[in-house]
Amino acid sequence: MGENMNKTKRKIFEASMKLFAQKGYDATSIEDITAAVGVAKGTLYYHFSSKEEIFNFLVEEGMKLLKNSIEIKASKAQNSIDKLRAVVLIQIKIIAKYEDFMNIVLSQIWGNEPRNIMCKNKVIEHIKTIENIVKEGMEKGEIIDGNADVIASGIFGLTCSSLVYKLKIKEAIDIQKLYKEFDNYILKSLIKESYKK
Repeated sequence: MGENMNKTKRKIFEASMKLFAQKGYDATSIEDITAAVGVAKGTLYYHFSSKEEIFNFLVEEGMKLLKNSIEIKASKAQNSIDKLRAVVLIQIKIIAKYEDFMNIVLSQIWGNEPRNIMCKNKVIEHIKTIENIVKEGMEKGEIIDGNADVIASGIFGLTCSSLVYKLKIKEAIDIQKLYKEFDNYILKSLIKESYKK
């Protein structure tokens, strides 16, 4: 994800992501990670002080990628509906490419451990970004008036439903097709009548 990671760190990062997604955070040990990467414990501890630190780094990097992609795409959009379209498309792409990452974040938002709180905050922060686009759209008369928080949570929820859909069909997501479905059924319903050209 980040370009400035050295090879070993990246390997640890990718192996941890797979293990956390498959076995769960608690069931994954430092030994599992070092075995998967093929490095000595000392090497792992040179890069990360603990399993918790690996986890935090993973979530930070992934959410940063999501945020940056959205900011770049949204800045090019002409109106708030197009911005929301960009958000939905990026969320589907992240799931198609980094399914493990999304599984980890979403599986860790329940509970009161520091890592749960961090995941919760990251998700809330992401929903806030969407909420700001929705509010801006309402102010400009592009989006129907309503509860921006509920709408933003719903748009984030599309990400979760993409994951469920992927599990259900047991195959790779057709990104464009899923995006078009979401756009037709959900995003179009947010456009204010008076704004529809």
